[in-house]
Amino acid sequence: MTQRVTIADVARAAGVSPTTVSHSLNGRGQVDARTRERVAQAAAALGYRPNRHAQRLRTGEAHMIVLLSSMPFAVAGGPSRLGFLMEIAAVAAAAALERGLAMVLAPPLETGHAPLDLLDVDGALVIEPSADDPNLEALRLRGLPVVSIGRQGGTRDPAPFVDLHSRQATELLLKHLQDQGARRIALVVGAAERNSYAQAQAAYDEMVSAQGMPRLCLRVDEALGEEGGFAAAAELLARDAAIDAFCVPVDAFATGVARFLAQAGRRVPQDVMLATRYDGIRARMSEPPLTAVDLHLDEVAHLAIDLLFDHLRGDTARRTVAGPAPELVWRASSRRLP
Repeated sequence: MTQRVTIADVARAAGVSPTTVSHSLNGRGQVDARTRERVAQAAAALGYRPNRHAQRLRTGEAHMIVLLSSMPFAVAGGPSRLGFLMEIAAVAAAAALERGLAMVLAPPLETGHAPLDLLDVDGALVIEPSADDPNLEALRLRGLPVVSIGRQGGTRDPAPFVDLHSRQATELLLKHLQDQGARRIALVVGAAERNSYAQAQAAYDEMVSAQGMPRLCLRVDEALGEEGGFAAAAELLARDAAIDAFCVPVDAFATGVARFLAQAGRRVPQDVMLATRYDGIRARMSEPPLTAVDLHLDEVAHLAIDLLFDHLRGDTARRTVAGPAPELVWRASSRRLP
């Protein structure tokens, strides 16, 4: 990660005090023209950009944060726009206002890139970023404080985050399916390098090893959305027709699996059980409704705002906050045994 150039760096390069740098760049105080020019040249050479969010917090001016999802349009669009992203947004916006922060929502776009250069923001919340998430990287290069909801995947230097306990959520689903009699469970997860997918895969691999089950797993391109889940179910059942349960953490994939099962004449849950992670509109509107996990996103949103506010004030001591424990929401898609 690129280190942000600070006012102290400019002061050292110009041979003056940080106060003189501040006064020179902000047109305050009694600073002679030659010193002001020397400071300006040092700032330009180092690529210094004023820390606006710190300035605004000191002066009490209004400041703004952005909330965005790193999921592609095929997953975050459609009915889910009213789900995960909006469920967090509703609570986060209120929590932000309590701290004097205005929040703007960057909706999921088909390009996958939010127009961040057009937004005059001081910090950001990013939902479940992947290892190479372009929006998160653009924000960090601008030197803005960023907090992720869910650990950033595939990196040893993740952005500060609220832990969603992705492995524990998958373990809840897998144990539930086994308790309902499943003995050949298939897993469908995204192919992107996201922490939630890696944790789901780890939980699944441990389960099949411990139980002596066949390993029936597919990684699916997120850009395929529901169609990706449909195709995955077709491929897995062609590989093993005795599959009796699907664990599909991505809700868009889960609705695709449900559609394939209905089209193939496989009854849910009598023939094949189905469960997903996010207890959102897709899970509730499915036929039958899908067993899912309550991630307590209202609490998660409050925790994320608290953590981001700390970093906006320059208090970077906390980098990880444990979210609430996930809870199973048992519905008809897996209600096989009494």
